[in-house]
Amino acid sequence: MRAPAPPLPMHEGQREAFEVLARAHAAPHRQVQRAKALLLAADGVANTKIAAEVRATPVTVRAWRQRFTEEGLAHFGEVRQGRGPDPSIPTETVEAIVHATLRTKPKGHTHWSVRTMAAEFDVSPATVHRIWRALDIKPHLIDTFKVSNDPHFEEKLTDVVGLYLDPPEKAVVLCMDEKSQVQALDRTQPSLPLVRGRAETMTHDYKRHGTTTLFAAMDVLTGKVIGQCLPRHRHEEFLKFLKTIDAEVPDGLAVHLILDNYSTHKHDDVQKWLRRHKRFRLHFTPTSSSWLNLVERWFRELTDKALRRGSFNSVPALITAIEDYLEAHNDDPKPFVWTATAESILAKVTRARERIHQVVNQT
Repeated sequence: MRAPAPPLPMHEGQREAFEVLARAHAAPHRQVQRAKALLLAADGVANTKIAAEVRATPVTVRAWRQRFTEEGLAHFGEVRQGRGPDPSIPTETVEAIVHATLRTKPKGHTHWSVRTMAAEFDVSPATVHRIWRALDIKPHLIDTFKVSNDPHFEEKLTDVVGLYLDPPEKAVVLCMDEKSQVQALDRTQPSLPLVRGRAETMTHDYKRHGTTTLFAAMDVLTGKVIGQCLPRHRHEEFLKFLKTIDAEVPDGLAVHLILDNYSTHKHDDVQKWLRRHKRFRLHFTPTSSSWLNLVERWFRELTDKALRRGSFNSVPALITAIEDYLEAHNDDPKPFVWTATAESILAKVTRARERIHQVVNQT
């Protein structure tokens, strides 16, 4: 029986590079698979278990280990053509470029470019580009995120996700929010229509003709949306929309509203109205967690399909366009199906908080 292979020696910079690649969505599958295998090997996992985990053969895993031991990160993304001359870029240089990309910034800049990195290490920009492409490192791009600091995050999350995954009987669950300050924008010149070989074009400048606020509540089960455009975004308008919902939802059904923590939703007049209408129950999402409200997804489609490319010479024209889209949507509604459990979300949030804590401590 073959003795278990010892843990694969791996520097911190090498591990960082492989962790980035293992999470990449755009990198070639073979590179992601190999990065995951080498990380497991560094953790001391047996080759047979690694092979089963990444869906390769033990022979392939052993070959990946051997090649990494010999070459490190040099030519990681290249298909081996056999033994040839030593790499033109030393492994130490490749690892230093990767470490600098992930851990440092050039003086006076927020991130590295291929040219600034090439000048730093006296290599060609093409070399830096090949290294970054092989490891799927993209310093020119940035993603945004927000981790909620709500002290009642877990309680609110569990409440909202529970409504999505196991809605109560004899009740309707509505995701409700306001799309405030929707602008009636009129282009300064007519748009040019779509023709063969050229996309539709429109001027970048516009005239403003006022705003409206769209109140919307989407039925989680059916996907139908109750919508109403109102001039302002105050508790008076919110109360008016609650009355619209009360009229739209059949008698005998409880109404569970999922909404954010905006102050108008908690106004004293709103609380008085809710006490008189016992079938309404409000469920607040955690702060900085608008992604938990499914109606936000519908707002995005409204913007993409009816507003962004529109031209409106008045607020009534804008409202008409919104109402037309709302009517068309409700003629053939399609619900957004929530699948993530509260446990899986909490695990991701915990990892994000731990990572933020590590970064803060490092700085």
